[in-house]
Amino acid sequence: METERARSGEPDNDSAPAPAAPEAEVEVADAAVESARRIVVKVGSSLVTNEGRGLDADAISRWGRQIAELRALGKEVILVSSGAVAEGMKRLGWKRRPKAMHELQAAAAVGQMGLAQVYESAFRQHGLGTAQVLLTHDDLSDRKRYLNARSTLLALLELGIVPIINENDTVVTDEIKFGDNDTLGALVANLVEADVLVILTDQSGLFTADPRHDPSARLMARVIAGDPSLETMAGGAGSSIGRGGMITKVLAARRAARGGTDTVVASGREPDVLVRLARGEPIGTQFVAQMPRLAAR
Repeated sequence: METERARSGEPDNDSAPAPAAPEAEVEVADAAVESARRIVVKVGSSLVTNEGRGLDADAISRWGRQIAELRALGKEVILVSSGAVAEGMKRLGWKRRPKAMHELQAAAAVGQMGLAQVYESAFRQHGLGTAQVLLTHDDLSDRKRYLNARSTLLALLELGIVPIINENDTVVTDEIKFGDNDTLGALVANLVEADVLVILTDQSGLFTADPRHDPSARLMARVIAGDPSLETMAGGAGSSIGRGGMITKVLAARRAARGGTDTVVASGREPDVLVRLARGEPIGTQFVAQMPRLAAR
């Protein structure tokens, strides 16, 4: 029988008047990645491109090596990756990111070819097969297409393939975009019933305040994903640091938690971060899902 994540409400926590640590925080994070069997890893553009100017093949190869080590530990891995527009711009010789939707989509179409090629070549060096999967909001909002996407991804995992997922930027519009690949990562985690979502970024995790402006800000090791005070710590939905920053990761963790998936937000600049997480080392911030996975009718 087909299963889906439980779609339940979020914990009814009181908002903290100031960005202080939730009571649920503990000194050391649980080893969510170490105990996980199925993992969705989202890597930000800054971790796979040369400062937005084309793909960084060496960096992608390093991700391939780490994912190969996770596979050797018996873990299934799905990768959500950006980089198509940056690679397309390089191939088209564009120095500046275009603003017009049709030009962005053209760059994405050109860049997807390179993205698939670089991942295939880099991962093959580590004995991994890859598959490109492009998704849209419609794919995950329509029940039939949702189940078909799920079946395809599970079949790829069964075959030992690493799915490389990105949004299908060539056909979507602003009105129906996921908004960012943090959201896409959470939706994919729900789709395949992943045990943990790992969001790798250029930030160390969630702090009690913006560490760029508050020297007393401290890194949160473990929080409850549904705690509303986390948005304040991340800068708030309307803040200048929120768009594309930590707030999108907090909201993605909350979305993943609704289906019973824990999330870890950590710096992709940490050496061997995936391998170290898989060995139980506490890195970054763990967002704990309080809602367990349940079988749906």
